[in-house]
Amino acid sequence: MRALFSTEGLHPRNAFRQWRDMLCTQMVPNEIRNLAAAPFHGRIEFTAIGSLPITRSVQSSTRTEVTPEAVRRNGRGDRLYAVFTESGHHAVQQNEREAVARTGDFVVLDHRPGVSEIETGSVLILDLPRERLESVLGPSQLFTTLTVGTNLASTTLANTYIRELIRVGDRLTPDAATRMASIGVDLMVASLAERLVQEVPRSIQGNATVQRAKAYIDDHLGDTTLDPPQLAAAVGVSLRRLQELFQERGRHISDYIWGRRLELAAKRLSDPACAHLSIGMLAYGCGFSSQAHFARRFKDRHGISPSEYRQAHRWNVQMVAATSKLPFESA
Repeated sequence: MRALFSTEGLHPRNAFRQWRDMLCTQMVPNEIRNLAAAPFHGRIEFTAIGSLPITRSVQSSTRTEVTPEAVRRNGRGDRLYAVFTESGHHAVQQNEREAVARTGDFVVLDHRPGVSEIETGSVLILDLPRERLESVLGPSQLFTTLTVGTNLASTTLANTYIRELIRVGDRLTPDAATRMASIGVDLMVASLAERLVQEVPRSIQGNATVQRAKAYIDDHLGDTTLDPPQLAAAVGVSLRRLQELFQERGRHISDYIWGRRLELAAKRLSDPACAHLSIGMLAYGCGFSSQAHFARRFKDRHGISPSEYRQAHRWNVQMVAATSKLPFESA
């Protein structure tokens, strides 16, 4: 990981002030208070593996309050943050919940007002797209500020994988990095899903039904006849009940189906392995009955046509490959 900031070498009297100013200026403008009795020490490191930004904070004890004003100024409501505790103790209050994470645990936070206290130690912060997690788990209120502990085997697996991914990340090709980062996010989602099973029984039953429905959708995205009645019959509930379950999670069934088709289409448009497919063939393979229908929905979602999206990603891949061959001096 690349070092972004360190208090090493700073006068002890100025260390915390400069740390606080750096976080508020370069990252998120929060209210931060030093809880350490000894002189403050802190270090921020950063890496990005594929499209997954990862920050490591090694620091003395602090208390951070995210105020409503900070939320308004930051404007990153489309993001979620998975915080892995590498060492020390992390306590957080948000969304009318309290969570305590110890070494090996993680907790997902959204960008809402809250209070966080970190005991001297180290945390990893993974910047995640909200839509990716909510498409599987439902609204973020269901799974944020829950301690996902090492008592779950899936948590230990996710923790180990993320640390190893950071270690080898600079040796991965851009395409491999994207794929490996996606696997890491999937492991976190699996841990969160297992943790949610421990929640309220009715919520468990509803979540299980929705998860079966979403799995069926993903397995049948190429079926142009897939619709809500067919889906309800496949998972063994009434259409009305399935609609209620999706609406409780802030989605409509049809919107979710089309959204997943568009996600699959975007993934294939940016995948070099699918470059030989025409736009029409790709659209049909993702469940669209016509290329015109696909183009209209895709442009509504992404603001550009499918062919423009494919070309833009092809150019990005070429630029990344070219840049990776350029010599850079060490910082």
